[in-house]
Amino acid sequence: MYAVIKTGGKQYRVQAGDVLVVEKLAGEPGANLTFSDVLMIGDDAGATVGAPTVAGAVVTGALLETRKGEKVKIFKKIRRQGHRRTQGHRQAESVVRVLSVAGLGKTDKWDGELDLTPLAERQARARNLARGMTAATEKTAAKLARKPAAASKVAAPKKASAAKPAPKAEAAPAAEAPKAEAKAAAPKKAAAPKAEAKAAAPKAAAKKPAAPKAAK
Repeated sequence: MYAVIKTGGKQYRVQAGDVLVVEKLAGEPGANLTFSDVLMIGDDAGATVGAPTVAGAVVTGALLETRKGEKVKIFKKIRRQGHRRTQGHRQAESVVRVLSVAGLGKTDKWDGELDLTPLAERQARARNLARGMTAATEKTAAKLARKPAAASKVAAPKKASAAKPAPKAEAAPAAEAPKAEAKAAAPKKAAAPKAEAKAAAPKAAAKKPAAPKAAK
């Protein structure tokens, strides 16, 4: 038994047990989904086309995961203008497992077990990288557990070292203050006589040329 459903503006032909990749749907992995827009339903005996949908026909499914699709590159160019732009895009998509198709008094169910393993993990297993991924996650968890203990040990000596030099720094300016005052006062006293001697020297030099020469 099969049906044609509409979701995300697209149409899909589905049967019980099929896995569909459709536009992003709301919900967590494992949630049940119901598709009521059934455009056609049929089996080996024949098909029934809706107008626009088949009355009473319902398709149920389970959400496996929501992920990003393959990257699509968009390149734009304007010739003779030097304009080139490259952009990438990954469309969000949901993966759905069809559980049952019901309509026209018939029901076709899927009797399997749901596997909610994401595609990325399955690809890692195929390349034998699952062990490396688990080991990496364990290492990061161990590092994060050690960081708080190391931070508390390092913080204690920093506080003690910062508290000890504080009185020394305060005492040093107090001891240097009288020395600076003494140095500043000494040059002032010694500078006074030097200034008087320099002022007297030009006066004496000015008086000497004023003496008259002796007549012959």
